[in-house]
Amino acid sequence: METHLEGVKFYESQSNVADSRLPVINNFVLNGPTVDVHAAEEFVHQAMEIIMDEAVRKSTDVKEKVCEWRSPEQLKELLDLELRDEGEPEAKILQRCSEAIRYSIKTGHPHFFNQLYAGMEPYSMVASFIIEATKTSLYTYEVAPVFTLMEEAVLRKMIEMVGWKEGGDGIFNPGGSMSNMYAVNLARYRYCRDIKMNGLFAAPRMVILTSQECHYSISKAAALLGIGTKNVIICCVNMCVCVCMRVQGAVPFMVNATAGTTVLGAFDPIDEIADICEKYDLWLHVDACWGGAALMSNKHKHLLNGIHRVNSMAWNPHKMMMASLQCSAFLVRDKTSLLQHCHSAQASYLFQQDKFYDVSYDTGDKSVQCSRKPDAFKFWLMWKALGTTEMEQRVDRALALARYLAQEINKREGFQLLMEPEFANVCFWYIPPSLRNLPAGPELWEKLHTVAPVVKERMMKKGSMMVGYQTHRDKPNFFRMVVISPQVSREDLDFALDEIQHLGKDL
Repeated sequence: METHLEGVKFYESQSNVADSRLPVINNFVLNGPTVDVHAAEEFVHQAMEIIMDEAVRKSTDVKEKVCEWRSPEQLKELLDLELRDEGEPEAKILQRCSEAIRYSIKTGHPHFFNQLYAGMEPYSMVASFIIEATKTSLYTYEVAPVFTLMEEAVLRKMIEMVGWKEGGDGIFNPGGSMSNMYAVNLARYRYCRDIKMNGLFAAPRMVILTSQECHYSISKAAALLGIGTKNVIICCVNMCVCVCMRVQGAVPFMVNATAGTTVLGAFDPIDEIADICEKYDLWLHVDACWGGAALMSNKHKHLLNGIHRVNSMAWNPHKMMMASLQCSAFLVRDKTSLLQHCHSAQASYLFQQDKFYDVSYDTGDKSVQCSRKPDAFKFWLMWKALGTTEMEQRVDRALALARYLAQEINKREGFQLLMEPEFANVCFWYIPPSLRNLPAGPELWEKLHTVAPVVKERMMKKGSMMVGYQTHRDKPNFFRMVVISPQVSREDLDFALDEIQHLGKDL
């Protein structure tokens, strides 16, 4: 029997429950959850079995392929990407999960040398699962108490390794590009605080000084923040200030240095740059997204000599340290809440000042984001499991393997190093037999330029491995192999060189 009360329908239940009337709003009977929790748990169990078998076991097995390459047109047909009104059966959804893994690149494979991240890190991966399962956001302590304290602990330890004895500040964010953007914004705010309220009208024309090998995210930050890409001035260490002075009306407010460039793995001389920045009172930021891992190694931390003198730095544990993507830290030497003041919007529904706990643990107002994943947990759990000593050995081993690879390249006919590696990037040419008698010059460079793309295509279609290639200034295409994962052995490096030679010998 149907009854009404203030626009809400009720249906008489046939059960003997004391209050048997079930409310109906907008044609929904509000008598409990609509999700079958037991069915959901069973689905998760089955999906996890697929993940363990296909994304963990097979994807890290050297006997398996690095990729099952398909063209975009082929993949569209295989995956059935169309979204429809009706849902699919659970068995079909599990098949979709399997297909997604099958046709994805296996970045945990020992023959994946394509990016500045690689390998499967079990502790960090489990942390990622926990993050997704707990499904929280790191803006206030009340919704993320555990992860808030973990982020604080990780940042404190990273700041200690940088060498800021009086402490500092920082925040985890989605990627090194975002960290570099934070640096540009913070440096500008420090130079001209009125810009936060009054915008660009409050400041003169400002320029960023950086080295030629800087990451493209510096230009992107300049574009996004209204500084303009033309105001990113490329210069050498000793000329940076006088170059800027020749730009009429320009005011330098920041110098960006790089510790571990993307292509060559090169390091700017931080100490020398710090001397200039201190002389002219310029904010010094170091993009150490890639090279920051050297701080974990007593043997290699000299690559970042002077890092304790900088104002800020970016460091990505998801690169050399192998934390699951994404895991990126922005660190600031300032302890006066500059990061907070620069980005704070004081949202009253999140950052109430009369809460029942210490609101200094509500770190979300430091961020340009609102929702923010607790990425620091991926690094914290890994660090707890391995300890600093084991992580140091990972860095040392990766760089030792890179040196071995360079030595093997020097021994092999048809292989030529672009330069001796400074970090874990090994850049080289493979010169097929047909080109080995050509003298150095335009004809050789033109023909050599076509070799790496063809070899890359062949290795991916075969699925045997992945190695990146690129140009650099006026040089023809060369391979860039990046050695990171502790799963990689000397035999894997030998295989990579043998495979390149096999795939390119007829060119």
